Amino acid sequence: MQLYNKLSAKERALLIDKAGKDRLTISFYQYHQIEQPLVFRNQLFIAWNELDVLGRIYVAKEGINAQLSVPADHFMAFKEHLDSISFLLDVRLNIAIEQENKSFLKLKVKVRNKIVADGLNDDSFDVTDKGVHLQAQEFNEILEDKDTILVDMRNHYESEIGHFKNAITPDVDTFRESLDIIEEDLKEHKEDKNLVMYCTGGIRCEKASAYFKHKGFKKVYQLEGGIINYARQVEEASLENKYIGKNFVFDHRKSERISDDVIAQCHQCGTACDTHTDCKNEECHLLFIQCPACAEAMNGCCSTACQDIVALPEEEQKARRRGKTKPKKKFTKGRSSVLKFKK
Repeated sequence: MQLYNKLSAKERALLIDKAGKDRLTISFYQYHQIEQPLVFRNQLFIAWNELDVLGRIYVAKEGINAQLSVPADHFMAFKEHLDSISFLLDVRLNIAIEQENKSFLKLKVKVRNKIVADGLNDDSFDVTDKGVHLQAQEFNEILEDKDTILVDMRNHYESEIGHFKNAITPDVDTFRESLDIIEEDLKEHKEDKNLVMYCTGGIRCEKASAYFKHKGFKKVYQLEGGIINYARQVEEASLENKYIGKNFVFDHRKSERISDDVIAQCHQCGTACDTHTDCKNEECHLLFIQCPACAEAMNGCCSTACQDIVALPEEEQKARRRGKTKPKKKFTKGRSSVLKFKK
């Protein structure tokens, strides 16, 4: 039985256009002990492939982390399947504010050691002893408390284009790196301040809140469902929006606009801009911020060197890449030396 994709992203995109159906971009996570991750992974792939679900899903012994694109007319069937799995019954689904039918173009269900790369030894502390979950209204209220310290648990390239007002935004490349920095910077306030955290969809705060409680912080809170859920609650209940700019998301959209504020700049010319792109040179594929003028002038590339490669015939570009491992820019997003106006 087929348990992997056979269609390329380009082929899938054509099928989506031909189908002419609206799709919903959804994310969810759940920490739960899964005894046989590979078996569970295969069951998910079979069920979701039949529903034309696309996305990137990580399964581990500690649970599941999923970002998906679901045909709108298959949503109820998808929800029924989730509810048929005991630990996913009524799991919170974060539905994107801005929909894009091509947010995902393949179904990838992967078994990992962890559903978030946190680098922590979970046996060293109680991962279930989490912080207090806050809904949007409660979150807004606690931010007005002078004893509140608000911390962004995301990486530098995420907070660069958007964050909550007055939030501490660690200049880090990885989630694990931020944990030690935050503990050190706030060590004098473990008992007297409210440590309030947020991230994209809530999953990083689930682990971080338990970790900081283990480290002695007494008043630990987290934004329920992250920025995605906050934006939806603010819109539905007409609450004050305390988030400025865009929310970085991990699909082809790359971001959702939460407010009209543009707080970042083009990494090539410095003009106000908050649009991320991937360098068109497949040998590079660097993630960076690029304004429309630079995108046109640089042909979507991060440097003249990459621009020269992209100008080559497609077959010559493929020949250059043949046999090479695709470069991983995971820890250099927006930090390349070729970018003059990087953060």
